Amino acid sequence: MKPEKITPQKSAVIIGGGSSGIGIAASIRKRVKDIDITIVEPNDCHYYQPAWTLVGGGLFDITKTRHSMHAVLPSGTAWIQDSVVRVEPSQKYIETRQGQKINYDFLIVACGLILRWDKIEGLEETLGLNGVTSNYRFDLAEYTWQLVREMKGGQAIFSQPPLPIKCAGAPQKALYLSCDYWRRQGILNNINVNFCLAGAAVFGIPQFVPPLTEYLEKYRAQVNFNHHLIRVDGEKRQATFAVETNEEGKRELTLPFDMLHVVPPQSAPAFISQSGLADGAGWCDVDKSTLQHKHWPDIFAVGDCCSTPNAKTLAAARKQVVVVAENVAALIQGAPLTAHYDGYGSCPLTVEKGKVVLAEFGYDGKLLPTFPLLDATQPSRLAWWLKAWFLPRFYWAGMLRGVEWFAGSKRP
Repeated sequence: MKPEKITPQKSAVIIGGGSSGIGIAASIRKRVKDIDITIVEPNDCHYYQPAWTLVGGGLFDITKTRHSMHAVLPSGTAWIQDSVVRVEPSQKYIETRQGQKINYDFLIVACGLILRWDKIEGLEETLGLNGVTSNYRFDLAEYTWQLVREMKGGQAIFSQPPLPIKCAGAPQKALYLSCDYWRRQGILNNINVNFCLAGAAVFGIPQFVPPLTEYLEKYRAQVNFNHHLIRVDGEKRQATFAVETNEEGKRELTLPFDMLHVVPPQSAPAFISQSGLADGAGWCDVDKSTLQHKHWPDIFAVGDCCSTPNAKTLAAARKQVVVVAENVAALIQGAPLTAHYDGYGSCPLTVEKGKVVLAEFGYDGKLLPTFPLLDATQPSRLAWWLKAWFLPRFYWAGMLRGVEWFAGSKRP
């Protein structure tokens, strides 16, 4: 009688304990029961960031956007509270800031991106002061709401940096909810609103531009294209933009403000490039369909750190998680990778209290509505209910626990 062949237990290391990291741990565990899963994450709290825009509009409780890391870890998952400084893909280990070396059979890079506040001169020292705020930080979203409530007149500026950024609709969501509040208070006519964006279009998918433009006109917002915020003087309450036009070339423009909502430039964590895992722009270089690394087949990436040309949103990560989980399970079984990601991303654009334009789209701008019978280009109360009530609850009780409603992967 031949001795039974024993297959050694596989190990998966996940870099990052955000939405993508916790989601992928739960989804892999559903498919592979006997795998060793370790998450490396320095923070002791986990955040539901999409609700911070609502907090900035006075429409959501900030305390409901934060849970402890222990509360969201999938059962049987190890957590190392540390950050990764290097990956050695040829030797299959990662190195942490505290000097640990952790071996892996499979590596999932789910580290998100870095908010580069430092790229705007003078910004870091005035954040949370002098009317300067951002819904991109937990500790500043309530300050946004304070500024909106206290504003009775003057100059309000909302900035948007060059893409890619996470949740590219968030800069204008802050504008819409602020303006809607001022309109309801009867003071919007007293406020000069400027939307200063580095790009040349209000939104990247043409079908959604008309309804958004209609709201910008309704709120009397001046839209300034090709305006890249480069400097903030908080004490003088001045914001300086690099402006590029065909006629004048590049010049600087300084605008006064009473309230300035800033979205910073964003980049991939440096260790991705330093470990030889990056594409030319610094993002983790993966196949846009399978999310497998182009050079190292035992490495995958999911979420905002990916090189994939999709919108960097939580909705995208939710779909990517399923693709990576299925493909890791396939690799373990020696099967081909048949799960494919179609570039799906969703941006619920809160154009006013009670109404949302639910933009859902994939690669090449293809519309991918979850509810095809509804006109996705029009603001809807159903989409508001999804954004403000259902999705936050589903996030904590569903996505982070491996529930994959409407997240099935595609087949080639």
